Amino acid sequence: MISRIDLRGSLPGDLRSVLPRADFDVEAALAKVRPICEDVRHRGSAAVREHTRNFDGVELDSTRVPVAAIGEALDALDPAVRDALEESIRRARLVHRDQRRTDTTTRVVPGGTVTERWVPVDRVGLYVPGGNAVYPSSVVMNVVPAQEAGVGSLAVTSPAQREFGGRPHPTILAACALLGVDEVYAAGGAQAIAMFAYGTDECPRADLVTGPGNIYVAAAKRLLKGVIGIDSEAGPTEIAILADGTADPVHLAADLISQAEHDTLAAAVLVTDAPALAEAVAAELAVQVPRAKHHERIAAALAGRQSGIVLVDDLDAGLRVVDAYAAEHLEIQTADAAAVAARVRNAGAVFVGPYSPVSLGDYLAGSNHVLPTGGCACHSSGLSVQSFLRGIHVVEYDRAALAEATGRVVVLSEAEDLPAHGAALKARFDWEVPS
Repeated sequence: MISRIDLRGSLPGDLRSVLPRADFDVEAALAKVRPICEDVRHRGSAAVREHTRNFDGVELDSTRVPVAAIGEALDALDPAVRDALEESIRRARLVHRDQRRTDTTTRVVPGGTVTERWVPVDRVGLYVPGGNAVYPSSVVMNVVPAQEAGVGSLAVTSPAQREFGGRPHPTILAACALLGVDEVYAAGGAQAIAMFAYGTDECPRADLVTGPGNIYVAAAKRLLKGVIGIDSEAGPTEIAILADGTADPVHLAADLISQAEHDTLAAAVLVTDAPALAEAVAAELAVQVPRAKHHERIAAALAGRQSGIVLVDDLDAGLRVVDAYAAEHLEIQTADAAAVAARVRNAGAVFVGPYSPVSLGDYLAGSNHVLPTGGCACHSSGLSVQSFLRGIHVVEYDRAALAEATGRVVVLSEAEDLPAHGAALKARFDWEVPS
């Protein structure tokens, strides 16, 4: 059901080349999304509606969801689901509110300061995927940090669903209502990203788009980056677990299955220095997978090239492996898990110990579940308040401070053969370069 990779004895220099990973060829998808995006650019909402009809089998009169429908979805929401979403929102606000930035002024020299101001993006488009599952949790994870950053205008889009009259899933709409979002669109895929990038007669253009999606969403983000800001090119979800002989194989198997449930391309990787644990987890997978509701999808994900059990000599080697893998989600289930977790360098989010499973982070930990995939955690962060802010340096020097700096600016500008730079300072003074 799941492959084995034995790295005991010595680790290869290029660890990434031997670790499991899904095939996710965004470049190949660019050729398919380019004409869609160009069509939306030139024909606006008519093109969005046409591509929605072609891909989702839904005929729309308008991409904009009526505000009344959003309120009706909340009224019809199961009270238990509403309670869980409200608690998810509350916890997410606690965490993201503490991420707010404050302006900082540095006195560089007497009379000369540089202030870093943090200014929210004016307008953002937030993408909530459809597909195999319903993701009201992704509404929370996108909207809360944008609101806490102070974004003035935000819109949510999610694929049109034929069974719900061409609107996004009612639970998506209800989550928007709980968060006070009344600008929602029924659009998915590349056409939704292009809608935010170029704007249409129904949807004003945005400055930034965030949120996970399928390969066509990722390809559209790559194509339109620069026209619109993006958070990341999210790929299939990933879980990696670093475990030793103290871990419970029942827990580990359940956690691997929880992420494999997303998609046949989902990655589930166990790294361990305990061969007996590896055998026990494999045995547990054989027991637990057939019992799961989505057992066919899970079995395909676990058997895919992106999943595997990696055997290493010790936890030091295991840490090298998980840092090279740079997982979206990384669980540490070892003795003294907090100390081991503190040594991790590359992960989208780290889950410490047996009572901090990835599923908690997906819904209710307070952390954000929009995280870098495909090894990008070695250079990128998950979605946060910071994602929606821009740092602007404000420079203020008085006459004396500028006069003191002019000589060195002139020297450096002439060293770069850009003498007009220095001349711009000298023009303010009766000044010549000292001989």
